[in-house]
Amino acid sequence: MAVSMIDTSRIDAMVAQLKAAAARAQGNVAPIESITGTEKPATRVDFASVLKNSLDEVNSSQEKAGKMSQSFSMGDDNINLSDVMIAMQKASISFQTTVQVRNKLVSAYRDIMTMQV
Repeated sequence: MAVSMIDTSRIDAMVAQLKAAAARAQGNVAPIESITGTEKPATRVDFASVLKNSLDEVNSSQEKAGKMSQSFSMGDDNINLSDVMIAMQKASISFQTTVQVRNKLVSAYRDIMTMQV
């Protein structure tokens, strides 16, 4: 029975990646853009527009899945059952994610409102 050696190079590489990610999260490491000189000026992101775009994407995903389901049930030969099921699952997952984000936002709002000043 031969005992093989553990390849530690992969483990070391993973540990190095984790340490680098932790350092970036703490802000100790400069971003790659500043090192390479390709740093772009920061753009402002409006929370309301990001939220609206995300909700629009979820809505369009649900509409697409509904249309595919309706077309398949009407006998359209160009649409496979697997495509319909995949579209329905994508729509379901995106909706569930949206609900969870909403729940977290409501929870954060309640926490802020109950804080004493």
